[in-house]
Amino acid sequence: MEKEKSHNKSSVDENLEAESIKGDVDENENKIQPQPEGLPPDEEITSTKIEKEKENPTPEEKIAELEDKIARTFAEMENQRRRFEKEKEDAYEYGGFVFAKEALNLIDNLERSKQILQNDETLKNSDALKKTIEHFEIIHKDLISIFLKNNIKPIESLGKKLDPNFHQAMMEIEDDHKEPGTIIQEIQKGFTIKDRLLRPSLVGVSKKPSKEPEKDEKNEENLDKK
Repeated sequence: MEKEKSHNKSSVDENLEAESIKGDVDENENKIQPQPEGLPPDEEITSTKIEKEKENPTPEEKIAELEDKIARTFAEMENQRRRFEKEKEDAYEYGGFVFAKEALNLIDNLERSKQILQNDETLKNSDALKKTIEHFEIIHKDLISIFLKNNIKPIESLGKKLDPNFHQAMMEIEDDHKEPGTIIQEIQKGFTIKDRLLRPSLVGVSKKPSKEPEKDEKNEENLDKK
């Protein structure tokens, strides 16, 4: 009997010890395990992951990037080609712009010389004057013909409305018969080259006569009556 009691007691002790050990183990498992030092928080882990993904793009992303670069390169090449074509066209069509503008002085000088000779009292109605004027007109026509072949055209001004794109008003002239703003005098002829203005026409335009003199005349008449 004593042996059985001692055996039962030892069994109970063993069970209690086992339960105690198990409780300690469970308690240790339930405790929060501390994170090892140096482990970044969740946000740092996420940003690091994104940076690594950027550093190592996928093949699809690489292909898309290359396609974008190629498209941009072709667009820039096309723009440069168009600029070159435009510059070449302008150089061909307007390369003589400065020369043409200077050449207009020849026409101006011919016109001035013609007017000076015509206003010379000693030469009026002389055969020498007539022949000289004829030669001047031939030279003038030849110059205009050469200009026309090179797309340099005179601007028609007389009788037209003033256009700031082609005309420059130098004076206003009173005129009862013309609508105000109508060109009635051409001081210097203007020219265009292709679709560009080479120089504007210097002109005089009409304006309505002022009524002040009439008022003055009426006032004088009234004074005379008084």
